[in-house]
Amino acid sequence: MKLEYFIAKRLTGSKNHKSSISAPIIKIAIVAIAVGSIMMIASVATGIGLQQKIRQKVSAFNGHIIISNYDDNQSEVSVDPISINQDFYPKFKSVEGISHVQAVASKAGIIRTESAFEGVVFKGVGKDYQWSNIEEFLVQGRLPDLRSNLNPEVIISQYLANRLELKVGDKFNTYFMKEEGKLPNLRNFKIVGIYNSGLQEFDATYILGDIRHLQRINKWQPDQVGSFEVFIDDFSKIEEKGEEVYQEIPPTYNSITIQEKYFNIFEWLKLFDFNILVILIIMVVVATINMVVALLVLILERTQMIGILKAIGANNWSIRKIFLYNAAYLIFRGLFWGNLIGIGLLLVQKYFGIVKLNPENYYVSVAPVVINPLHVLALNAGTILICLLVLLIPSYIITKISPVKAIRFD
Repeated sequence: MKLEYFIAKRLTGSKNHKSSISAPIIKIAIVAIAVGSIMMIASVATGIGLQQKIRQKVSAFNGHIIISNYDDNQSEVSVDPISINQDFYPKFKSVEGISHVQAVASKAGIIRTESAFEGVVFKGVGKDYQWSNIEEFLVQGRLPDLRSNLNPEVIISQYLANRLELKVGDKFNTYFMKEEGKLPNLRNFKIVGIYNSGLQEFDATYILGDIRHLQRINKWQPDQVGSFEVFIDDFSKIEEKGEEVYQEIPPTYNSITIQEKYFNIFEWLKLFDFNILVILIIMVVVATINMVVALLVLILERTQMIGILKAIGANNWSIRKIFLYNAAYLIFRGLFWGNLIGIGLLLVQKYFGIVKLNPENYYVSVAPVVINPLHVLALNAGTILICLLVLLIPSYIITKISPVKAIRFD
């Protein structure tokens, strides 16, 4: 094996080889491997990054699993109250993998200013609300203070603030509808913060404030809320945990995962898996074809050497390994440059956000990336394995070369 590797190394690095007809073809093969590697790493990193970012945004406004009355389950508005005196609140001890449970309520309303009006959903939250999920979207101001007495502080989206011509510190009136024939409830709120999630479906809908406002408007007791939002540790287990949660809650309540509630968004996200797979297949096929051509040219160019090796007793497999070692060296060179450039570009995107996206189409304003070392290693290992396995086929031509004819070959 050492002799075969030595011959392959000499073959790859020889001056004759560098100046031969195969030199440009070999360079093209290396470039193809490098470009394919860059495309594969980028597609996986950006595809997974986009999926994770959108899932994170959807769950920030809804949790991963929503527990409510059956009548309220598909609605954005809380109708019938639920008592907070539940076995699963504030800690869902009967199901493993649940990190947090928070009580919320929501009610439709209309914001009216001197110049415009907008229909919104006021989402009432309490002291148990996990603001860290929303905090990263905050672009101006601060979060409402819910630790003190009932106050009018709310945060509103940048989308609504622009349409209503409001800014941090402004106050506005919100009308909440009551039963038919009755005058609406009027509440005056003060903007202390403005957020921008990039998900227009939520930005055009939600303002967040104290849940006690809705408890008073709906004439609920202090221990009554609209629904519970459940957060889990591992999103990949959301279906499993959703079923477990459903089995553990009282029969008068229902639970729904955000995958079920926002079916269209998550079905759209699944298309990224298919797109990534298509890119991976195309890049591997292109790289493999280029390597096959390069190997065939090398074999043709070294026909005399093959004949001499056979004449001195080398078997077919030993000679094939020489060329496979040579091909592996070229693959490694291509992958080295591909990884170096690809990961470098991803780091630039991660820290500087060069590539921008239209949030109306992609729900994010900057292309997110997730650089997972395991994914990078898997892509490299898969490329090497597939290329070398495919190269076994063209290397079989070596077995058909006659030593006598090869030595006389010019």
